Amino acid sequence: MEFFSYLAAFLLVKRIQKSLAFSTARAKWMSQLTLASWIVVGICIPAVIYLHSGWPSILGGALLLGAIWFANSEADFQPFNSFIKAHLPLGAASILAGLTEVVAPKFYDKYDNFFEFAIIAGFVWIFARWATTKKQREELNLANQQNIMLDKLVAERTAELTQQKNELQQTLELLQTTQQQLIQSEKLASLGELTAGIAHEIQNPLNFVNNFSEVSIELVDEMEQELAKGDTDEAIAIAADIKQNLEKIIHHGKRADGIVKGMLQHSRASSNTKEATDINKLADEYLRLAYHGLRAKDKSFNAEMITHLDETLPMANVVPQDVGRVLLNLFTNAFYAVQEKQKNAGAGYKPTITLSTKSITAPGAKGSQSIEIAVQDNGTGIPDSVKEKIMQPFFTTKPTGQGTGLGLSLSHDIVVKGHGGTINIDTKEGEFTKFTVTIPV
Repeated sequence: MEFFSYLAAFLLVKRIQKSLAFSTARAKWMSQLTLASWIVVGICIPAVIYLHSGWPSILGGALLLGAIWFANSEADFQPFNSFIKAHLPLGAASILAGLTEVVAPKFYDKYDNFFEFAIIAGFVWIFARWATTKKQREELNLANQQNIMLDKLVAERTAELTQQKNELQQTLELLQTTQQQLIQSEKLASLGELTAGIAHEIQNPLNFVNNFSEVSIELVDEMEQELAKGDTDEAIAIAADIKQNLEKIIHHGKRADGIVKGMLQHSRASSNTKEATDINKLADEYLRLAYHGLRAKDKSFNAEMITHLDETLPMANVVPQDVGRVLLNLFTNAFYAVQEKQKNAGAGYKPTITLSTKSITAPGAKGSQSIEIAVQDNGTGIPDSVKEKIMQPFFTTKPTGQGTGLGLSLSHDIVVKGHGGTINIDTKEGEFTKFTVTIPV
């Protein structure tokens, strides 16, 4: 039985030596472990041959416990700690059996079967722990390999997600650029609709300026003649007429200047700066511009424009060029609707656009004041199936090339998001459409 402790010590050294084969500590311990295995063999053979009466067991057990103590004290062997400590029962059983045989040989002879069983059980325990440790290490290695594979998959997935993120970012930037280009295209399209109307509106004050200028030249000639005659009273009367003409020239010149400045403001990018604005004046101006713009394309088109403008309307704090775009879009759509209906309606049909404004107050003690702008036409109306989509970007009921599908979408954003207002539609197919815009003062 004394042979088991030596065999266990030898196998322990070999097991540690094999486990360190691929470790960084291999170079440090390989030669020492090889020497230790030969030392175990060198002690075992003489001890078994020359020692008797339990001393081989005592020496084998002490050798095994010494190997356990040394291995347990080295940091390089800590991964094998549980397997190393599994040798403790065999070492203790060998020393106990050897001491009992030396000190109490009769007691040992009587119970030697128990001591042999304890030694064999200790040796079997070592192999059981070795098998368990080996299985655990295989599972650990498998888990490590799986972790490596998972880390690799995570890295690959992260790289894919990063690439997708970069692609999405580029797509977003492209969409934002395209959006700005489309918005600018819509602005230019609306400005194009106004071109003819602008020309008509400017032509009227320019005609007045030209006419009054010609009359003033004639009056100056008359005044020179009267002064030459010495009739100062008549000359003073003529001078008063000239003054009136000049005042009218200034009035119409400012009118033309206001139209040009308004269109320049409409065409340039919005500064998002709100300012006090006369909604009545703004709406009336864009109504006439939209009407004359359409008449420039179709000389046969005529429509009645009815205005109900609240004279007590307060100044509204808005972005004038943005609100102007909303009004222009509503007027253009209204004129388009009545023009389309006129093509198929009978002779009794009379295209009519009604513009009304009024001041409203929200209910409650602290009700805020708002301005309501209503644009109604007696045109084709909007089908119920289309009504829900009318504010969506790129949706249009007009033929290809006649609408961008952005007008009402941008109008909705300007009113709701830009000014905290509302825009509602009331319509009946074939009869009328009414857009109601409310903007907080």
